[in-house]
Amino acid sequence: MVKRKLAFRKKRQNRLAMFLVTMAVLMLLIVVGIKSIELREKQRVYAAKEIALEQQIAAEEKRAEEVEEFRKYTKTKKYAEEVAKDRLGLVHDGEIIFKEKE
Repeated sequence: MVKRKLAFRKKRQNRLAMFLVTMAVLMLLIVVGIKSIELREKQRVYAAKEIALEQQIAAEEKRAEEVEEFRKYTKTKKYAEEVAKDRLGLVHDGEIIFKEKE
C-alpha cells in the first residue's frame, strides 16, 4: 500500500513538473513572438529612414556639384563682366546704354 501511494505521488509530481515546464516554454514562445513583431516594425522604420537618408545624400551630392560649378564660373572673366554691369553699372569703352523713360 505504501508503495502504491509513493508511485501515485511520483506520477502526480511528474505531471505537475511537465505542466510547469510546458507553461514555461509557452510563455517563452509568446515573449519571443511579441519581440519578433516589435523587431520587424523597427526594421521597417529603419529601412524607411535609410531610404530617406540615401535620397538626402544624393541631393547633397548634386548640390555640392552645383556649388563647385558655380565656384569655377565665378573665377571666369564673363562672371566678372556680368557683376560689373549688373551691380556696379560699369560699361565697356564705346558701349552705349539705352534707358527706358518712366
